[in-house]
Amino acid sequence: MLGLLADGAGGAARTELVEALGVPDGQAGAAARELLGAMGAMRGLDRALGLWTRRTLELREAWAAGLPAGAHGVLTADPVADKAALDAWAAERTGGLIERMPVALYEDTDLVLASALALRTRWLRPFTERATEPEAGPWFGRTLLGLHRRTEVLDRIGVADTRWGHVTELKVLGDNAVDVHLLLGEERMTAGQVLAAGVDVLARRCPVLPGPALPYGEAGPGLRVVKELSTRPLPPSLDVRTVAFGVTAEHDLLARPELFGLGAAMLDHTPGPFPGISGDPLFVGSARQSAMARFFAHGFEAAAVTAFGMPGGAMPRLRWATTVVEAVYDRPFGFLALHRHSRLVLAAGWVTDPQPYPEYAEECP
Repeated sequence: MLGLLADGAGGAARTELVEALGVPDGQAGAAARELLGAMGAMRGLDRALGLWTRRTLELREAWAAGLPAGAHGVLTADPVADKAALDAWAAERTGGLIERMPVALYEDTDLVLASALALRTRWLRPFTERATEPEAGPWFGRTLLGLHRRTEVLDRIGVADTRWGHVTELKVLGDNAVDVHLLLGEERMTAGQVLAAGVDVLARRCPVLPGPALPYGEAGPGLRVVKELSTRPLPPSLDVRTVAFGVTAEHDLLARPELFGLGAAMLDHTPGPFPGISGDPLFVGSARQSAMARFFAHGFEAAAVTAFGMPGGAMPRLRWATTVVEAVYDRPFGFLALHRHSRLVLAAGWVTDPQPYPEYAEECP
């Protein structure tokens, strides 16, 4: 959406948007359309772009031609009716994961540009649910819906040496080339540092020590390698314990306009920041996003809608030893949902309030 706005912007607004996007001037619109096309080819991912304008607003032909077919709707100048129609669009395009369009509508709203994304994947190997009680940290004293899995594929785990500190990265593979990477940093690291470190890991900008090469003992955040006795010879294994979670968020993009290149786009003046969209003056009066994600025993789903409003048994004999890599995610951690082939991050978030175990849900605040 920022690319499409840059394609129709002029002056300082165009400069700021192009700089925020990091693409050469004149290529933002093409890059946006290329991204939409690439996402449309991904299994498990639904995406849509919508544009609504008041009937009397004339769009520049060249800019409108770059929108997907059937994306253009009409605003009636009745905020209640228009909001109901936009909410229905958001719910339909995300399969009900996002129920409302995150935009304020007024009688002088001339244009709304919105995008929707819905992502679903099922794990190649599901987790087993069980109650878990963290022994320390911010989740101490809570009974949570824990997820457990044991595998002989040790390279699903690794420890990255990043510019902010060490991060344990667990890859959970989906059945449609969408994977979720769980990121546990050192306790002193902030959420922003852990997620930025995760992006560096995915971009292969920092070294990662894979599971098979981890040393015995405390090998990384939430990670240790031990020897276990068993009744028969067993290969090394990876024992993962994490928690189920569901997160939602509402973002006001205009609270950090410089991050998105929207500073000059907010200025109401003539001829307006977007002469390439319409001959009528337009400026960004609202820019918000609603997002959600859910990680559970059998899979993962996430969605986001972003909208810009423009006004105007017995003990056995233990004779063999085997190596076990134990990964425990029992304090706040980050996640990145990644398309395996394109390396495109489709969703990201930070888990602070995991799902309680059902029997204890009513006792949790």
